[in-house]
Amino acid sequence: MTGAILITGAGTGFGKEVALRLAATGHRVIAGVEIAAQIAAVRTEARERGAELRVEKLDVTDPGDREHAWTWDVNVLLNNAGISEGGSTVDIPADRLRRQFEVNVFGPILLTQGFAKKMAARNSGRIVFMSSVAGLTVDPFTGAYAGSKHAVEAFADALDQELAEFGVTVATINPGPFLTGFNDTMFEAWKTWRDDPSQRLFDYSELAFPHEQHDPEPVFATTVAVLLGEDTRYRHVLPAPLEPQIRRQVEAQWERPLNDGHRPALVQKAHDLTPATPARH
Repeated sequence: MTGAILITGAGTGFGKEVALRLAATGHRVIAGVEIAAQIAAVRTEARERGAELRVEKLDVTDPGDREHAWTWDVNVLLNNAGISEGGSTVDIPADRLRRQFEVNVFGPILLTQGFAKKMAARNSGRIVFMSSVAGLTVDPFTGAYAGSKHAVEAFADALDQELAEFGVTVATINPGPFLTGFNDTMFEAWKTWRDDPSQRLFDYSELAFPHEQHDPEPVFATTVAVLLGEDTRYRHVLPAPLEPQIRRQVEAQWERPLNDGHRPALVQKAHDLTPATPARH
């Protein structure tokens, strides 16, 4: 592999840790961060871990940033940049709904277009999408985020079929509930809405992310293996023990009846659970 591994959204969370791990083991990595203020912090952390890491500003929603990124020599692309907008579908303001899709769908796909054509021209490359179990199933109050990840799943599947003859592989990473702060922040998005709180259907100060959350180590390890081509599966539901449950949820949609007018269990759990509740092992 001659080109670098480009990871978007590498200023925080999954993206940053994966970039640092790969760089620390000698791989050529470009860490794309959303804002210039993140560059120095990531570079400092890389030095502290003895890693040689190239850090570049790359806001996937910025056409200029995307065009500049296409000049880099990249053979593996991890579309990791993403945000999460929590709230009921009937309450989320229009600007926040559009922003959810700009960051999670339109920006990454437009960035991918340029790299995919270069990969196809040299008959080599790998494109990986940091999707989510929310791209396969949906929880209450995550409709916007899940909608964006369902769209990512569709684009990834199409790309996998379209690029096969050009020597380019595609894969998805589908994390479940991991304790990184991402999920809990999603349920605080309402605090910055510019709307009339009295018109909201729900009181979001009473709601929390409705799942116990896991240690993120499996996501780091699996993503590294996928990027390096050591894991050749197309889809990766994490943690792995969650996969049978997700399969059952997807299959159950075929026989799902209309709701019975009662509050579903996950809606109640959003009322009952404390934020950042760790999963029991």
